[in-house]
Amino acid sequence: MTGMPDTRMIQLVMALRRAGVSDKSVLMAIERTPRELFVPQGFADQAFENRPLPIDCGQTISQPFVVAAMTEALKLNDRCKVLEIGTGSGYQAAVLARLSRRVYTVERYRTLAKEAEARFHQLRLSNIVPRIGDGSVGWPEQAPFDRIIVTAAAATRPDALLQQLKPGGICVAPVQNGTVQTLMRYDCSDEGEISETALFDVRFVPLVPGEARAL
Repeated sequence: MTGMPDTRMIQLVMALRRAGVSDKSVLMAIERTPRELFVPQGFADQAFENRPLPIDCGQTISQPFVVAAMTEALKLNDRCKVLEIGTGSGYQAAVLARLSRRVYTVERYRTLAKEAEARFHQLRLSNIVPRIGDGSVGWPEQAPFDRIIVTAAAATRPDALLQQLKPGGICVAPVQNGTVQTLMRYDCSDEGEISETALFDVRFVPLVPGEARAL
């Protein structure tokens, strides 16, 4: 097995480049984040494939291209304070943590949040602040944020989250668009005006209000 993950990771990064991800810092963050740690053991052999995989609580870990493309759309730098809605396995947060100052991440499922936190400790990612709660309302006590990323599909424009953006900030979120979901980028001007850009169609679990009572 020695050397095998490196080879497969190189192939994954090359596939992301071919798919249109060009930001070298994003590709490097993907390369430095061992996706096999974030998937159930039974799927470890598929961790380097560019495809979503199931995780606990009926959720999924996004395909690496979507993770990379959403991260690239945020235009991160090492001064950014980031809010992530939907920790899931923790994979997206781990990638974000390598590119930003601090990541605040909210998960409604206690099981997922605790598993993700253990992975952050294992990888010594000390700039991630996890929380169990209702992601649909954001994290008002820590607002405003330079960047916001949502990894579940909102039924409509997520205005409650956009209100927590700093002027000049960026939010990337999938939003229901008729029968499909479209990944949207929201840019907040220095005057606080929001402009929106449709990026591409995606498929995410829905953004559900409230904290999960079980799991």
